[in-house]
Amino acid sequence: MTSIRAGQLKGQLTRDQRARVMHTLWPVCGASATGTSASAGVPDATSVWAVLDCARDPRIYGALLESRLEFRCLYSGTLPRALEMVAPHLVELLPTNRLTTRLLDDGFGHAWGVFMHVADPSALRHHLRKFLKVQDEGGHRLLFRYYDPRVLRAYLPTCRTHELRQMFGPVQRYLSENREGTSLLGFRFDGTRLVLEGAGHADDPL
Repeated sequence: MTSIRAGQLKGQLTRDQRARVMHTLWPVCGASATGTSASAGVPDATSVWAVLDCARDPRIYGALLESRLEFRCLYSGTLPRALEMVAPHLVELLPTNRLTTRLLDDGFGHAWGVFMHVADPSALRHHLRKFLKVQDEGGHRLLFRYYDPRVLRAYLPTCRTHELRQMFGPVQRYLSENREGTSLLGFRFDGTRLVLEGAGHADDPL
């Protein structure tokens, strides 16, 4: 298990931790920079996406605007400005963009969102929108905040095979910050079961 070092604030990545997070997100770029090998099972053409929960911190929506990247709200229709600013948004990340810097420097360890490796993002937003609401045993419709890393890392290990197949769809790998906010945990569906990648997932709380 990766622990927080003495004097290190939660969400404050050390240089080595930051390098490992970048290598996990962009194995090819990270391998070039660090001299390590690229992660298995991550094709060169894979893109990195994030669903960011703007309700977690008002800085998130501002960071999206400042990034000059194209981002889309997961909610449909024309939204009041106040709702749009606290809604979940989907964005493709680039390793050198200022948004990535903000996510690692300010948001890591504070549940700002989750990351994904995706080969074909053409239907990604449509896929992710399907899980915004779920139905409980009493038939009530509830919001499902799967884009909260604390929720995602607790939920995926409980899924059955058919639920994993539905949840992953075009997503090759979900990536979530660990409990300590020091590294990324990977979740991959191999067609029959969930494959957990990275240390620390065994003792993460629900």
